This record gives sequence, C-alpha cells and structure tokens, in this order.
Amino acid sequence: YCFYCIWSPISGPYGAQMAGPQMAGPQSGAFPGGFPGGPAQMAGPPQKKLDPDSIPSTTHVIEDDQAKRGGQVYVTNIRGQVPPLVTTDFTVQDQGNASPRFMRCTTYSFPSTADLAKQCKVPLAAIIKPFATVPKNETPLYIVNHGETGPIRCNRCKAYMCPYMQFMDGGRRYQCGFCSCVNEVPVQYFQHLDHMGRRMDLYERPELSLGSYEFIATLDYCKNNKPPNPPAYIFMIDVSYNNIKSGLVKLICEELKTLLDRLPQEEGAETSPIKVGFVTYNKILHFYNVKSALAQPQMMVVSDVAEMFVPLLDGFLVNFQESRAVVNNLLDQIPDMFADTNESETVFAPVIQAGVEALKAAECSGKLFIFHSSIPTAEAPGKLKNRDDRKLVGTEKEKTLFQPLRGVYEQLTKDCVAQGCCVDLFLFPNQYVDIATVGDVPSHTGGSIYKYSNFQVEVNGQQFVSDLRRDVEKSIGFDAIMRVRTGTGFRATDFFGAVYMNNTTDVEMAAVDCDKAVTVEFKHDDTLSEESGAVMQCALLYTTIGGQRRLRIHNLSLNCSSQLSELYKSCETDALINFFAKSAYRAMLNQPLKTVREILVNQTAHMLACYRKHCASPSAASQLILPDAMKVFPVYMNSLLKTPTLVGSTELSTDDRAFHRLLVNAMGVEETQVLLYPRLIPLHTMDVSSDAIPAPVRCSEERLSESGIFLLENGLSMFLWLGQACPPDLIQNLFNVPSLGHLSSEGMSLPVLDNAHSRKIHSIISSISQQRATSMKLLIVKQKDRSEMLFRQHLVEDKGLHGGASYMDFLCYVHREIRQLLT
Repeated sequence: YCFYCIWSPISGPYGAQMAGPQMAGPQSGAFPGGFPGGPAQMAGPPQKKLDPDSIPSTTHVIEDDQAKRGGQVYVTNIRGQVPPLVTTDFTVQDQGNASPRFMRCTTYSFPSTADLAKQCKVPLAAIIKPFATVPKNETPLYIVNHGETGPIRCNRCKAYMCPYMQFMDGGRRYQCGFCSCVNEVPVQYFQHLDHMGRRMDLYERPELSLGSYEFIATLDYCKNNKPPNPPAYIFMIDVSYNNIKSGLVKLICEELKTLLDRLPQEEGAETSPIKVGFVTYNKILHFYNVKSALAQPQMMVVSDVAEMFVPLLDGFLVNFQESRAVVNNLLDQIPDMFADTNESETVFAPVIQAGVEALKAAECSGKLFIFHSSIPTAEAPGKLKNRDDRKLVGTEKEKTLFQPLRGVYEQLTKDCVAQGCCVDLFLFPNQYVDIATVGDVPSHTGGSIYKYSNFQVEVNGQQFVSDLRRDVEKSIGFDAIMRVRTGTGFRATDFFGAVYMNNTTDVEMAAVDCDKAVTVEFKHDDTLSEESGAVMQCALLYTTIGGQRRLRIHNLSLNCSSQLSELYKSCETDALINFFAKSAYRAMLNQPLKTVREILVNQTAHMLACYRKHCASPSAASQLILPDAMKVFPVYMNSLLKTPTLVGSTELSTDDRAFHRLLVNAMGVEETQVLLYPRLIPLHTMDVSSDAIPAPVRCSEERLSESGIFLLENGLSMFLWLGQACPPDLIQNLFNVPSLGHLSSEGMSLPVLDNAHSRKIHSIISSISQQRATSMKLLIVKQKDRSEMLFRQHLVEDKGLHGGASYMDFLCYVHREIRQLLT
C-alpha cells in the first residue's frame, strides 16, 4: 500500500494558507529565490502562524532509518532492494549486487516504459563511486586472474562475466544477461551445472557470485600493448611574492619532508613505487635534478614559457627513498632561494604543460600537485584577465561567469587525459583568480580543487596540511576509462562528474580516487520486462599505483514495474538531489539561472503531482500528500535553490560560486546530502560519559537556544555557535575563560583542555572530520556577532540570507503548483 503524509486543512492551520483564492497571483512580482509571487505576498486575513513541527523533518527521517536499519548487515542478494540511507551506519555483505557504497540509484524500481518515465518525471540515474572506501569490517574486492586469455566477455555487447549470465546446455554455453546473446563457454572455463542449472563452482568464483570484483587485465588493455610504468607525483610550487610572504612555501616544504614517506603503497609492500619530481615557478619555471648520486640538487630554468619543454629527463622523477638526502636538501633550500623575491606575476597553463610533458617523457601516468596563488597575468599561453563582472548577475549573460575560457585550457585537458595526468589544484587567492577557468583542467581529469582564501599559516595552515596529507595518501587509480553497460530497453545517456567525454560512451578519468562519484542518467529505448528487471554493469579499466592494469566491475540489478507506486516506494531522496544538483549546475552554463531554478521547481511539483494523481488515496485538494520515500525531498530542493551557485546574489563572490559548482560536480550521495542539509548538533545537553554524537536537531534558527552551544557541519565548513546566555561553567570548561564576555570576537580557537566537556567536544569534532573528504576549519561564532551571518546561511530551513524561501514557504508554493497541475 502507499505511504503518504497528510496535513488536513480542517484540523490544522494549513487551510487558510493553502486556500487558492486568498493567494496573491503571480502578477505580484517574484520574491528572492525565483518563485513567481509565493506566500511572501499573501492577501486576505492575517494568517495563523504554522507549526513548523507539522512539516516533514529530515532529522526524523534520518533517525528513523538509523533506528530501523542501523547496525545491521545489508545483504545484496535481492534485486531492486532499497539500501539504508547514506546517513545510517550499516555493514554490507556482497551477495551478487554492488554495495551501495559503490552504486546508489534515484529509484530501485524503473518504470517499464518511456511513457511512464515521462509521466512521473522522476529522473532515472545511478551515482557511481567506483573507488569508494570499503570499511575495515567488510571484505575487500577479490582479484580474479584468468591469465593469458583475460576476462570472459559477451561476444556481442562486450559485458564482462557476472552473476547475471545464464548458463545452459550442460554448461557449454551461456546467455548474456544484458543483450541475451548466446555465447560458447571457452574450454578452459567450462564447468558442469547442478540440478538447478547453476555452475558447480559458483561460490568459488567471485565473478559468478558477487556484485563487485576485479580482473587482472591482459596486454590488450594496455597502451601500445605494453605494461604501464608506476605513476609519478609532481609537486609544483608557486614561489611568487604572496606565497613566500604568507609562509606557505616554507610550510609546504616542511610538510613534504614527512609526507613523502607516506605515499600510497600496494598491499603488503615495504615502499611506494611512485616516483616524485619538483618544480617551482612564478613567471618562469625551475626544474630540479634530485638524482640520488648528486651531492646538491641542481636547478634548471625554462624562461621561454611559450614553448614549454622539460630540460632534463634523468634525475627529474626519482624514488624518494633513494634520493631522500638530495630531496630534503632541496626542500630546505627552496624557501631561502626565493626569500627576497619581488615577483608577483605568475603563469599557470605552462605549469600544467610542463607536468604533462614530464610524464610523457617518463612514459607514465600521474598527478600534478599545483600550489597556486593568483590569476595568471604574466605573458604566456593561458594568460587570464579579470572578467569578474557582478553587473552580469541576474542577467542573460550571468552564465558567462561560469564558462571556462576555452583554447589553451581545452587542449591542456585533452593532453592530460591522453597521458593519464590528473591535476590537483591548491589555491591560495587574495582576490579573484577565475576559478571557472583555472579549475577546468582539474575538474576534467579526476582532480580535486582546494581553496584557502587570504591564507595565513596560523589561521588555515592546519586545514591545508590535513587536506594535503589526505590527498597524497588516498587510494587512487590512474589512466582510467569507464563504461556503463545496461540490459536491453534502456541505456546510459548522460554523465556528470570530474570526467572527460570524448564520445558518448567512454568516461575518461586521468585518475579516479575514493571520493569521486560519477552520476549517470538513463533513458528508455524500448520497453523493460518486469520479469527480467533492469541490469547495469559499470566496468572501470585503470592502472594501480604499482603499475598493474586492472578492471574493476560493479553490477547492479533493479526491478521494473508498470505501477508508478512501485517507483515512488523505491525512490531515494538523497540520490535524487545529487542528480538534480549536478544537472542544474551543468544547465546553468547554457541557460539563465532564473530558467534553471524554474525548471527545478516545476519538476519537483510534477513528480509530486503525478504521485498524488496516480498513487495516493483520494482526498481533499487542499491536502498536501507526499510519497513516504520523498517526503523530505522539498527541503533538499529548496536548499539546492539557495546554494551560492544558484541563488544569484551580487553579494557573493563569483569565484566562491564557481568553486562550489565544481566541488558538487564530483560529489557522491553522502557529500551532497550533508551539504544540502547540514548537521546541527546541540552540545550543551550532551552526556559527556557517552561515546555517541548527540542527535542533530532541525536546521533552523528556531532550534537554537540562547543558553546553548551548537556545532554545525556540512562537510565543507564547521561552526561552533555560542548562545548569549551560555552557562559560564561550560565556557570555562571549553575555553578556559570565566564567561562569554571574556572571549574576543576575532580569531577565537578551541583549546584542548583536561576536562570531560573539552575532551568530549574534541572527540565529536574529530569523529566528524574522519567521515568527511576535506578538512573543515572550525569557526567559532557568538550569537549576535557579525560573523554569525556566515553560520546563519547554513540554516537551510529558514529564509535565505541572499534570497530564497524558507522551507515552509517553499512547501506552500510547491503545494499550490501541484494543485494547479491537477486542475
């Protein structure tokens, strides 16, 4: 039966507000956030204040799922089952479908026809994180080696052997679960079938019994048919005036001395096979020979940045263990060498070019770590000028602010992808740097972008160092290419992520790491059979850090139904909002933001109206009825509309908006979930003896109390909010000062003190930080301080600071739209 939530207008205060004729029409202008005349301009008698507790709560949904499914083992042996939420703690046991850590879907029951899909407007998509971290208590992926012959594949569609292949004819042939082609079983792979028609070796072979596994690839899967070399990491440091003066260059050099001992290693290896190289630059580039035989590192300068080349082959990329003395010597010298520099201009494109050329010469893939400070204005290819024009905000031309400049950078992306060269960019800007353009190569090569505005070692140093450590150490594959194959009746049509697409099917990634997710949209090209369901297989070919070519396979099977109620029952709100965020952030490059926002609102209303019309029990039109699995979808959608990227306010920096856009594009479901609905955790009532993190409250100002302390985090930022009437003993325990008045408003930090409260808060902060992909700098804000504005913009149930509706107003508005669609 269908779940739904009803708010009856008769018993509740909703009636007056929802009644049609009392609403001012769309002609009354739009209120910020782009809805034509919403409840902000209501006509008629004064309204009773609505009870915020009567509308669906995200925190309740999260708590309910944790209570129902937390701590349990999720076994993946059933087709189309809906996994626990990303916020729930659970253990996965793979029994034939990929773990939800690797793949999640917007719905686990696809509509059987294109017409049904069109009718409900629920996007059909999968969010794939092929390299997701597997927790220690779950089985790591098995590696299958078929020797010279390589993995077994369907002759017609080239799908890899998996649990969806049906063996027949006594085990001599099998029917492909994707395209139904009947294939001969190779002699060396033959095995008898049991009385159920299953192979006798079913449970001995990962590829027949598991959803995820790896094959060792043969030379046919390698470039030029020869085995790849292990990858290299090149550290490229901008030594212009700002970076020297801020102390950044010294900090990087100090940190690298210890970090190079922690490069990723193969399982069970003593040392890392990854080679390292070093470049410093401002308007010109300096390469370093750090060959182990040298007593001193040697610098080689390339000042002709228009014709970039690498001035040395031997001695540029080295094994750190062998060249440790020379490398450490170099890292000691770099800060002093440039200590008196006055050079403030930088180049950027030639730096990437140099990195690609070096990897080409060494015939390997790898990663460039670029530490860059300012817009590259020096005379060179890829020179940029300041094009930050806030007058364009709100106009047809606003989209140009987010479009990267093509030309040099487009070609660089192609070169990087072809070489398997991933670019990670650490930015330290004091003003506009055109992130839309400088971030373009990282965001198409599987790279990451980090930004530390107005960098000061004592303020953001720790945050940067944590990010750099994690970035260097994390598990990663290189020179990757991904294909998503599907059963008959539907196919992958669109891909969103930090990827490069040269054609419509091959998703190319110079590198892929444990944080990167690709969102894939599917469309029907025929009718799907309810009996065989919808199957998909993601195959990722990549090079390991040890230089081995491998195929990582993830399989997933979903249900199909001609009943829309099945689709709505199997929806996943967190996956849906990930898809909407990424598709909106792509659409804004070609359409005015106002149009993008309208499309999002219309589609929300359409999905909910279709449910109301086809799946819900009949009820009065004035009632708002939502599918159980989507009941908090409106709060996420409203939050997405208020993100800096989509809200379109002249008060927001263009670079911040562009940065946010590129970050979200590579995010998985858990990252977009907490970004769009931050955790607001009360700390003043916590049990200091318990290990648990206190239960979060709704993300609204109404939940704050003057006498309280709250921690807010969204995966990118973290705040500690102190109420005005906060008890002095709590302040004493946390800050070692007698009262709130003794805390200065500028640059407060949270000391580590020897008492239960202090220990508990630090342990909460540390356990949250371990769950997140980037390091969050803790900002401490006092109620009514100027800095409180930064904190308030994350209270997503309230009205947006830069425009955008409150959750309540948005819900009323969507309800009105639904009623219009139904009439």
